[in-house]
Amino acid sequence: MDEKKIVENKNKTFVKKQLNHLDLKWYIIDAKQQNLGRFSSKIAYILKGKNNPEYCPSQESNIKIIIINSKDISVTGKKNKQKIYVTHSGRPGGLKKETFHKLQDRIPNRIIEHAIRGMLPKNSLGRKLFKKLKIYSNHQHPHEAQKPIRLEIK
Repeated sequence: MDEKKIVENKNKTFVKKQLNHLDLKWYIIDAKQQNLGRFSSKIAYILKGKNNPEYCPSQESNIKIIIINSKDISVTGKKNKQKIYVTHSGRPGGLKKETFHKLQDRIPNRIIEHAIRGMLPKNSLGRKLFKKLKIYSNHQHPHEAQKPIRLEIK
């Protein structure tokens, strides 16, 4: 009889509770002099919640991330002039190509958004996780009331 109870308890599956808006953790990360690929892969890892011991791949994490100084992100080698970002308006002849350097001068947030979006899941969960990311081109942001925790990415 006791053996039967032991077997039943072994096969329990852990299911994480639904998120509560009060349990959200806000992190602030400085992108100054960070390498684009390494930086964005670490951000995607944290956004998915993989650094949490209660990680569940099918559920969203309780983490929101603020990235500041996106205009100071760097790339290695000649990617500064060779990396091309392509957009299309959907109309005939609407293809536009722009180098990393020009896009960094015009819309620096889009570079990090593009890199991190490519590293998140390609489904509804990935879209939810991407909404939890806030990117600002300088050090000012409107999220002081959330008391974000400063994270150092190396």
